Amino acid sequence: MKLSERISCFAQLGDILREALEGKGKHAEKIENLINRQQFVNPWFTPGNVRMALKAISVNLTEEKLKKWTDRYPELNLDYTPVNVGVIMAGNIPLVGFHDFLSVLITGNRVIARTSSKDPELPVAVAEILYDINGEFRDLIEFSDGIIKGFDAVIATGSNNTSRYFEYYFGKYYSLIRKNRNSVAIITGNENESELERLGDDIFSYFGLGCRNVSKIFIPEYFDPDSFNKYWKKYSDLINHTKYGNNYDYYKAVYLVNKEPFIDSGFYLMKEESAYASPVSVIYYEYYRRDEDFSFLFGPEKQKIQCIVGRGLVEFGKTQWPELWDYADDIDTIEFILKKNLEKEL
Repeated sequence: MKLSERISCFAQLGDILREALEGKGKHAEKIENLINRQQFVNPWFTPGNVRMALKAISVNLTEEKLKKWTDRYPELNLDYTPVNVGVIMAGNIPLVGFHDFLSVLITGNRVIARTSSKDPELPVAVAEILYDINGEFRDLIEFSDGIIKGFDAVIATGSNNTSRYFEYYFGKYYSLIRKNRNSVAIITGNENESELERLGDDIFSYFGLGCRNVSKIFIPEYFDPDSFNKYWKKYSDLINHTKYGNNYDYYKAVYLVNKEPFIDSGFYLMKEESAYASPVSVIYYEYYRRDEDFSFLFGPEKQKIQCIVGRGLVEFGKTQWPELWDYADDIDTIEFILKKNLEKEL
């Protein structure tokens, strides 16, 4: 397939997903059943969360966006020998590995994907739609739930703990290994109600399990963190989710026993803390002085941050809606893959 054909196929995938989410098209019933079944595969994958993930993917799969993205890489129009790229998918949020999957295929290469035990069905279901669009994809996609073999390069995403295993197993290969990251927000005190409401989307979407979810907020010295509660009421039903509610009860009990100060909203906890990675149901906050420039976030600490939300930064409410060119860990996946392609030609 030429690049133009690959773009057309993924644009068709976008059309199919958008239609199915509206209950239209021949794939609608199958996708609806898939959405509703995921909560029994992984309790964190509620129908609402799976719908959101599919929608976030579908809005990017248009001819216009795919062309704008791929136009950045003139090398994609060259004839080079395809390579096999292993993709080790995470499972913290639905279809979190889709961008890597797309990046391999849009560059004309072959993907060998190891699905997460937490998300074994969704990637395969997307691939089956691609087979329906163009049968050539059957020779370009391979799935495994165990050890992957026969790869020329590997992209692996996981926790700080699993990344050590990835480095051990894949360190001798051409590899891109991602570790834990978290996202933060910077509040100036001049935000309007809409911005603060949308910050709730950045925090609570997917229960806060994604690396693009805001887990910590920097606030001015005079700011009352308890004032956030009135803007985030629409997420109060999260407390009724068993696993989320258990987290809330557990950390509330820990803080009470340890006599650690915290704010209890009734469905989330806020705690003053210098760390970035907060547990599910807990939001960390830290005060800052007006004269601070946050240079520490752009120094050594920046490697721990995925997104910085705020005015003039990532727009409030947009962390879970990245563009195709918003790469995880700021590492250009397409360049990583193309480097291997061109290296093989030498």
